[in-house]
Amino acid sequence: MVKYLLLLSILLFSDVWAVDGNALLFDIDRRLQPESYEMYRKLINIEPDGDRKEFVLYTVKKGKNDVVALFLDPPSEKGRSSLRQGENMWLYIPNVGKPIRITSLQSVVGGVFNNSDLLRLDYSTEYDAEKVSEENDQLVLDLKAKNRSVSYDRLKMWVNKKTQVPAKIEAYAASGMLIKTLYYSKTKDFGNGIVRPAMLETDSPLYKGYKSVMLFDGIKPRDFNDEVFTLNYMPRVGELRK
Repeated sequence: MVKYLLLLSILLFSDVWAVDGNALLFDIDRRLQPESYEMYRKLINIEPDGDRKEFVLYTVKKGKNDVVALFLDPPSEKGRSSLRQGENMWLYIPNVGKPIRITSLQSVVGGVFNNSDLLRLDYSTEYDAEKVSEENDQLVLDLKAKNRSVSYDRLKMWVNKKTQVPAKIEAYAASGMLIKTLYYSKTKDFGNGIVRPAMLETDSPLYKGYKSVMLFDGIKPRDFNDEVFTLNYMPRVGELRK
């Protein structure tokens, strides 16, 4: 009987961690940004010789599946937009006709960030928390992709216990190979109760010597019509800016 009760308590404890892990992951998403929002980002790609290429993007998101990003700078990219509807992605280039399909593992900006990173959905939309553990002053979440269409099969996320926002994320392929590591830093108060890192850096063993940096600004809640996240609206995303 004692052995049975001990086994039952272990199973119950494991289930609690699984449920808490997914609840925690949802809370992490909401601390990083509202479910529907607008924001500005500067993306900096740094090559091994120190050369840099910078982009400025205006990004809006609605609900769990829809994201669109508009390029504001450099002038050669101005007016381009990228749209994500769930697993599907498109790139619109002015004067080149209709939007073209792109994949999550490609990158419309080069560097270490791919299209999935640029048009990221909530972590809790794409991943399940299989395990939560503790490491010093951090919680460690082992995340598994919900389906094969997700860019990374697994994530290992280190989360600050106090702020409950990520500090570091390792992204892995299904083979177990480390694809890239992401580092969150420079916590900032964006208003509207949003206190989160303003910088995201990434490097990869697949791109030795290369580094990409994403700087966040102007994150705030905002509602949008469904029309905004359609192929026909891609040339008009700039109209959303106030």
